[in-house]
Order: sequence, then structure tokens, then C-alpha cells
Amino acid sequence: MGKREEQQKRKEEKQLAAKHREQTRKLLTKVGLFGIAPILLIVTLYIVFSQGPTYSPVEIADNDHIRGERGNPVSIVVYADFQCPACSTEHQTVTRIWPRIRDKAHLIFRHFPVTTSHPHAWTASLYAEAAGKQGRFWEMHDYLFAAQPIWAGLSDAESEFDSYALELDLNLEQLHADIESDEVVQKVRNDQRGGNSAGVRATPTLFINGRMIAQPTASRIRELVDEEFEQANGAD
Repeated sequence: MGKREEQQKRKEEKQLAAKHREQTRKLLTKVGLFGIAPILLIVTLYIVFSQGPTYSPVEIADNDHIRGERGNPVSIVVYADFQCPACSTEHQTVTRIWPRIRDKAHLIFRHFPVTTSHPHAWTASLYAEAAGKQGRFWEMHDYLFAAQPIWAGLSDAESEFDSYALELDLNLEQLHADIESDEVVQKVRNDQRGGNSAGVRATPTLFINGRMIAQPTASRIRELVDEEFEQANGAD
């Protein structure tokens, strides 16, 4: 065999080997996809069907936490993060004006923990929600905001949250069990999903009868509550 023929033979052998490698790669890819696809499908279906319903700011869910009379015509829905300083300020604002608007409005709190900047926010929401299972949501809600400067800077806030629960006479063993329950976790998660759908991009975000309030100052909240109340009475 001449040198030219030998070079041609080696070239053909390399091309054939490359072709075999490509066929093998395609086969392995197909096998991998057939093996992974059912798993991906199962995971996707689990995520979709395990998500609970979400509610808009003009709806009241059965598991919403409501301060005030549900029948009052003005609905204030707040999406907030317990570790957010601006949310603490908003809480103080609403608390201060509440005696003046409580006969006209009801307040609904929905969780919107921003975990990228507030590492304890998610856990704080779980504690508040679990306290609600023992009928003490608003007490824990108020406690978490009042003590925010204490626990926000801790590396581990759970023992601090436990101390609040004990001061509220909560059953700590039951509280911890509820914190890990799907019901409590899904409540926080679904509140946040509902907020995303409603256009919440930062905390706190308030809605008064479905209208988003960009700057929820005391005077602005009172003004809109009065306006909505008068419209509701006029419609009657």
C-alpha cells in the first residue's frame, strides 16, 4: 500500500470513529432525556398541584388574618415583611390612626418576605402564621414588629422568636410542629404568590379597596379610607 493510500485509509477510519462517537452521544442523550423527562414531569406536576389558591387585594380568603370588622366597607390589604424597617414604620402608622378608621375599615395582613435582603423574614412569617393556629396571630405580628431592632441583627433569631411565643403563652411544641406543616408554609408562599400577581414589588405595599397606595402616609391612608367609605355609603 502506497503512502497516499495509507493516509486515505487512516482518514476514513477517523471519520468512521467520529461518526460512531456522534451516534453514541445521540443515543445517550435520548436515554438520558427519556430517563429524566418523567422525573421532571412529576416534579412539575407536584409543584403545580401543591400550590394553593391565591387571592387578589379585593378578595378575602378564609385563612386571611383580619383586624377589625370584616363587614366594614373599606378593605386595607397590606403585603409586608417582618424584617423590613419600612414595614415596621407602616405598622406604627396604621396602629396610630387605627382608632380613627376602625369603624370604617378592616385590615388584612399578607406575608411578603423578601429573603434576599432579610434572612429572618421567612422564619418570622412562619412563627406569626403558626401563632395564628393558636389564635394569637395579631399578638405575634405586633410583637415581631415591636422587637424588630432586637432580632433583625441576630445570626439566629429562632430562639428569640421562641421567647416571644413563651411570653404569649403559646404551646411551643405545637408551634414548632405547625411551623413545619404544609398548611403554614403554603399560606406564606401563596400570600407571596398572590402579591406578585397583584403587582407587589416592594414592601410595604398597601391596597385600599383594591387601589395600590404608593406612599402609605397616615394622612393619605385616612383620606382614602374616608373617600371609599363615603362612596360605599352613597352607593347604599
